[in-house]
Amino acid sequence: MKAFARYTLAAVALLAGMAPVAAQTNDGGSSSSSIVRRGGSDRSRDKQQSASPGVTERMQQRFTSQETSDADKMWMRVIYRDLKLDNPKNTPLYYPEEVVDGQENLFRIIMRLVADNRIPVYEYLDGKEIFTDQYKVKVADMLNRFHVLYSPAKGSTEKNPKFLIEEADVPANEVLSYFVLEKWEFDTRTNKTRRIVEAICPVLHRSDDFGGEAVRYPMFWVKMDNLRPFLTQQYIFVDDDNNLPKYTYADYFSRNMYDGDIYKTRNLANKSMMQLYPDPDDRQRAQDSIQTRLEQFDKKLWVPSREEVIAAREAREAAEEAAAAAKDAEDVIASRDGETEAEAGEDAPKKEVRSSRSSRARGKSTASKTKSKPKKKASKPKSAPKSSSTATKSVRRRK
Repeated sequence: MKAFARYTLAAVALLAGMAPVAAQTNDGGSSSSSIVRRGGSDRSRDKQQSASPGVTERMQQRFTSQETSDADKMWMRVIYRDLKLDNPKNTPLYYPEEVVDGQENLFRIIMRLVADNRIPVYEYLDGKEIFTDQYKVKVADMLNRFHVLYSPAKGSTEKNPKFLIEEADVPANEVLSYFVLEKWEFDTRTNKTRRIVEAICPVLHRSDDFGGEAVRYPMFWVKMDNLRPFLTQQYIFVDDDNNLPKYTYADYFSRNMYDGDIYKTRNLANKSMMQLYPDPDDRQRAQDSIQTRLEQFDKKLWVPSREEVIAAREAREAAEEAAAAAKDAEDVIASRDGETEAEAGEDAPKKEVRSSRSSRARGKSTASKTKSKPKKKASKPKSAPKSSSTATKSVRRRK
């Protein structure tokens, strides 16, 4: 009876010119009509076909960093870092060397996307970076320059060239460092300093046939906005303590989990840190100073609160008390050392007098011993004549 009433209502609605009501089946299932936007289906289909599997146009727009307006920027500084992969914090970018269970290192992901013509790459210009169409790298020329074997892929055209590179021909074991282009910005809307990775450059380390020191060859720049949607699909191990991959490559760069030395900052003379500070110690101090100023920039803009002033004063007083206590301890130790030295100085003459007296006594005793010895020797011959004289006298008397 209920089903008959349901069908009756649907027929009445149809006759009245209303939209058809979805008829429900007795088993609880439902069938709904699909809604298609006219005029945009072909365009959206073309965009989805141009995008890679798993990365749609919407995802690319989502993961593209929104540029802050210059009106909202109060301060900005451009930093260049050198990420060496022998650093324990940077090893997630190198391992695994080979593809294992779908796990790829960063360079293999980049080369696969470049060979499929999914992301553009730009020339490495010594001293400046320009990410425009004029400085886009031709993939074939780049592969020939670095002696990477390839072959034209299926569906490759002159306007959309694609290349097929075998896994064994990818020089992943020679990419031992990366150059990273950072931007430190202070946003007045949030009143915070942001650290943004703008681009990354893989660097080849190759030595000659004689086994000399390896020479570094920067390959190309890749904008992080173009690379980030693909990095969100690759989970990685960040340390050996947790064997469960919890972060992606995109998290690795957005959370600034890497570690690298500052080898250049954008300056008027366009010089690197090595050119500005030839001495290694001076260069290291300059790098530490720049890093400290970057981290403390937003904290120095505000007047400290009452609690912060009290805490700073207490810390300063505690440091002064500790310094005074250390100085008193040094004075006590110095006074004790002075007393021991004075006592040692007073005892020294007495010991010398005693030693001189003992030497004199020894000299007298030896002299007395030497004088007594001849007396004993002289007494012996005197005793012999007395005995002989007595013997002769007794004989004469007897006569």
